[in-house]
Amino acid sequence: MIRSLLVANRAEIARRIVRTCRDLGIATVAVHSDADAGAPHAREADTAVRLPGDAPADTYLRGDLLVKAALAAGADAVHPGYGFLSEHADFARAVRDAGLVWVGPPPEAMEAMASKTRAKEIMRKAGVPLLDAIDPAEATADDLPLLVKAAAGGGGRGMRVVRELAALPAELDSARAEAASAFGDGEIFVEPYMEGARHVEVQVFADTHGTVWILGTRDCSLQRRHQKVIEEAPAPGLDEELRRSLAESAADAARAIGYEGAGTVEFLVSPAGRAYFLEMNTRLQVEHPVTEEIYGLDLVALQLRIAEGESLDAEPPAPRGHAVEARLYAEDPARDWRPQTGIMHRLEIAGLRVDSGPADGDAIGVHYDPMLAKVIAVAPTRAEAVRRLAHGLERARIHGPVTNRELLVRALRHPEFAAARMDTGFLERHLAELTAAASDDDEAASLAALAAALADAARRPGTATVAGRLGGWRNVPSQPQLRSYRAEPGGTEHEVRYRLTRDGLLAEGMPDVRVLGAEAGRGAEPGLGTDPGPHVTPGRVVLDVAGVRRTFEVTAYGDRRYVDTPRGGHVFTALPRFPDPTTRAEPGSLLAPMPGTVVRVAEVAVGDRVEAGQPLLWLEAMKMEHRVTAPAAGVLTALHATTGRQVEVGALLAVVAAGE
Repeated sequence: MIRSLLVANRAEIARRIVRTCRDLGIATVAVHSDADAGAPHAREADTAVRLPGDAPADTYLRGDLLVKAALAAGADAVHPGYGFLSEHADFARAVRDAGLVWVGPPPEAMEAMASKTRAKEIMRKAGVPLLDAIDPAEATADDLPLLVKAAAGGGGRGMRVVRELAALPAELDSARAEAASAFGDGEIFVEPYMEGARHVEVQVFADTHGTVWILGTRDCSLQRRHQKVIEEAPAPGLDEELRRSLAESAADAARAIGYEGAGTVEFLVSPAGRAYFLEMNTRLQVEHPVTEEIYGLDLVALQLRIAEGESLDAEPPAPRGHAVEARLYAEDPARDWRPQTGIMHRLEIAGLRVDSGPADGDAIGVHYDPMLAKVIAVAPTRAEAVRRLAHGLERARIHGPVTNRELLVRALRHPEFAAARMDTGFLERHLAELTAAASDDDEAASLAALAAALADAARRPGTATVAGRLGGWRNVPSQPQLRSYRAEPGGTEHEVRYRLTRDGLLAEGMPDVRVLGAEAGRGAEPGLGTDPGPHVTPGRVVLDVAGVRRTFEVTAYGDRRYVDTPRGGHVFTALPRFPDPTTRAEPGSLLAPMPGTVVRVAEVAVGDRVEAGQPLLWLEAMKMEHRVTAPAAGVLTALHATTGRQVEVGALLAVVAAGE
């Protein structure tokens, strides 16, 4: 029996494992980098061990330090979570060699699947269908499009889609360099890129006594940069023959390598309904909650019991209903999925399962993946589960860095997704409409900006906040009030002009808007009682919009204003009346869009002519690479970036003087 478990991971999955261990009566040991010293996973475990440093390479990727931490804390087992060293056979061996229980598959099974090229050889012998690799030296136009893939690792690193033969050599070099940097292994291979295909996976579980469970399918087709964003179980729209074929292939794959524990066999399903083996992940998946919800199982508890030698029942329980999961990322989809940093002041999503990494007040830094939380909805039908998830995300209070929340809501409500006609190209194909900023005269944004202005006025010292009043009314017209806000992200500016008179609020451009008086609002909104209280306070504004009551919850952090409504949230930056001219950058300046590390610099020098869009350097932040390109054709007049340099957001990287 496992008495004490070290969780060799961080954030959301570490908290998830600690929660299950607490239910099972197992003591827990967390590990943390210096950047994670105050992180929730370190606070919630019974014991925590420091891993000196911040970068993953110095902390969570140091297997020797993790084993020492387990021994020092008296743990008798190690759970790797997902990511980091979860699929490293050598780490599994080191754990076992130290006399500890490894909560995962045998190292030999992990090794067999560690290289995608070797895994495909094994699967071919086992009769599992797969796509044939293409020799890049012999590729022709008829083979296009092509997919360049790293043989090791995952998460979309080292993957490139090639649509023109002339671009293949450069993409091969780029993928090889990224794979070597991310996984320490630069091996790559090329296979056909299947347009319109779906990403469908099968959850397998195997005990040490020969029993293999197939826990249904999941659809993970909605991806950005080959990384999953929305997942669901069961995968919709598959006929029974295809489901049976997927289950049989997954079971064959598990038995072919003597698998034990939790694993996922991933397939590409063509528009014609044919399935091809992609890879096998020898660990728990990020999206495992959707399977848990429909099977009524705790997959982490199941992993622990298998590690203790327990047997599975002959058959798994029957699934019920449908579950959908959305990954909430700190990133800006409209700006090339740029990761975001800052303080997560508040993350509150009611009525749904939320597996989160940070807690309120935590800092989101640059060293780790930008995923903030997984939000999961379950219901008897797919349509109901999708509706619940979109509604819950829309009403969520998310106060902190920019997130992909709006994209998630729009994607869930997109007609193609609703009809289960999605494929791996869905987000790329619809990105413009899913990230389109509201127009300047958008009523919802304008009303939210007005609410922010009224709340700011109520926040001033000495301002009255009784119902229907804001400041002192006089018999002479009040002076017009002017406040300016910039919507985030997007940069749309809202100039709010209003006047407070004895007859109430006069807002420029909004003739049908007034502050709701207490006498008009008594008992009008369920849950507020007979007296709703003040209708303009620093935290709450209630407006009458053409006879319709609208409530705005306003929260201020510095110059940021978060305005939450039942129809969604708005984020504004309060603008100063007189901008500081010294903040303007020199024309052609390339500023760091995020904190990160310069991992590569193009072969260019000061004085060289560059073309618009030409890559000049690559930044790595939150486990993703980002190209910094020339904003226009011109001459490179300054280059301040060097490989390995760590930069803060806004740091000057280079200057391109436009023109000849």
